Formats: sequence, structure tokens, C-alpha cells
Amino acid sequence: MKISLSASCKQAAAEPPLVNFQGSNTLNLEPFFRRKDKVVFVMGATGSGKSRLAIDLATRFPAEIINSDKIQVYKGLEILTNKVTEKECCGVPHHLLGIADPNSNFTAADFRRHASSAINSIVGKRRLPIVAGGSNSFIESLVDDEPEFRYRYDCCFLWVDVSLPVLHSFVSERVDRMLDDGLVNEVRNLFDPKGNDYARGIRRAIGVPELDAFLHAEMDSASDDKTRSRILKAAILKIKENTRKLACRQRQNIHRLQSKWGWNLHRIDATEVFLQLGNGEYSNHVWETLVAEPSSIIIDQFLCENSFKRHSVKIEHTDKVFNVVF
Repeated sequence: MKISLSASCKQAAAEPPLVNFQGSNTLNLEPFFRRKDKVVFVMGATGSGKSRLAIDLATRFPAEIINSDKIQVYKGLEILTNKVTEKECCGVPHHLLGIADPNSNFTAADFRRHASSAINSIVGKRRLPIVAGGSNSFIESLVDDEPEFRYRYDCCFLWVDVSLPVLHSFVSERVDRMLDDGLVNEVRNLFDPKGNDYARGIRRAIGVPELDAFLHAEMDSASDDKTRSRILKAAILKIKENTRKLACRQRQNIHRLQSKWGWNLHRIDATEVFLQLGNGEYSNHVWETLVAEPSSIIIDQFLCENSFKRHSVKIEHTDKVFNVVF
């Protein structure tokens, strides 16, 4: 006996089929036909446009976003950590954004627990969870360190990629815009002249430890304006350098994850979008053509994929043996 499955997107969400044996009770094969829920991951290096793409997708599909940036999870430093503003969210619900105490140590295990809870909640509302952020260790912990995750969910990985020389130029200019928006004052308000643990909590963020010498110089009456200016200039250069290094590490980690776990990454090349930047703003038309629309097509196909997996099961019934292939 063979069971042939062919389902449209709507049909895939139907109740699990039942196999009926004449003159017997109905046998429920639900454990074998279990339909997996869907989760989308938007990955990429810092500054590559992950947040914008996640929000774009969430306005096209019934979705909610889960932050997977290990620094944006903390409260505070909205400018330095480049958190999306309420306006930029476009009404899309965000989870795990600014929820942790800035002095705590929010670990990958913490993320896995909170993210799993958020995904369950979003799925329960029949909406699509979109996990977006550059902390690949958080994503790896959720997807491959959680034994049941792959059993429960089908995953689609979108990788927003930008040529490193182009991205390096962009993130350096972004630091300049952050400075204009008040980055130094934001870090100053967090600064403790008696001591700062730069290996813990939000103080690990690039831009905080780099400004330590300048903020100490500000409090030193023996330091003149020229000295302070020189120290600040060196700090800014260091922030840009470390941000570029971070982008390189994040990109390398994506390649590592693809090689280690065999993730099917859909690479979206956004380089041309950044080459056509004007005054720090994306060209909406180029972004739509090269990033948003191709990503939407990928997600649409992913959501309509038949989630049933093929199995072969031997079922013994009275004096007969049935091979059920599905």
C-alpha cells in the first residue's frame, strides 16, 4: 500500500491524513506526518542591511521579528548599538530588543531560551518568526545546539552580503553619523570613572572601551583641549577599525556555519545598493530590485514548500504486514 502526497501551500496546513483498514479502527499516523513550522533567519555582517530586510519581509508576510544581536539585546546605547527606531519598525513587533540589564551577562543559552519562547508565541498566533541579527553564535546555539529545534522547525537562511571594501567604507561613514547623533555623550552617561568591566554586558559593545581613555582625560584637570582632541580622534579611528574587523569575523563565521552544519544559505548580494548610496541613504528602487524582491520570492517559495518528509514504516495488522511509504 502506498500513500502519495502532493499538496499546495494551503493543503500542507491540513490535518494529518488517516489510514483506514477495512473492518478495523482508524490508525492515526500523525507522529509520522507531523508538519513542521517555519522560521526565517536573516544573517549578515554589521551594517549590511539585515534589520531593514527583516522589517521589509515582515510587512509583506504576517511576521514578527526576533533580535539575535548579542549587544542590541541589552537596554541602552540606542545610538551606538544602532537599534531600530519605533518609526523604522513600521509597526512590526520586535522581540528580544533591549530586554536585558546592561550590567548582566546575556549568554547564548539565555538567547536560546528566550528565542524559543518567542518563536512558540509567534507560531501560536499563526505568524512567521523572523530571526535577524549578526550574532551567529546565538543563531548556531538555537538551531543546532537545541536538539528539538530541527525536528520542530523548517529553517530558511537569508544571507545579506556586501563586498567587504564597500561595506568597510559604509560602516566607517556610519560611525561618523553616530558621532553626529550623540554617540560620545551616550557612552559618557554609561561611563564609571571608578572602573568599567568591558568584558561584560553592554560595555562590550564596540565604541565603549575605545572611548575609555578619552573619558578619563576629560576628567583629568591636567589634560588640555589639544590632548583630549588627539585622544578622541584616536578613539574614533579605533572604533572604525574594530567595526571593520567585526564585519570580517561575522562574514567568516557565516562561511564556517555553512561548512560545519550544511546550512542552505540564500546569498543576497547587496553590494550594488551600497555603491549607489546617497547621503547615507539606500536607493529604494535598487534595494527593492536587488534585495527585497528576491528575498520575498525565496520566502514565498519556502512557505509553500511541502513540509512532509518521506519515510518508510512497516505496520503489522492482524495477519498482514503493510509497508507504508510516505
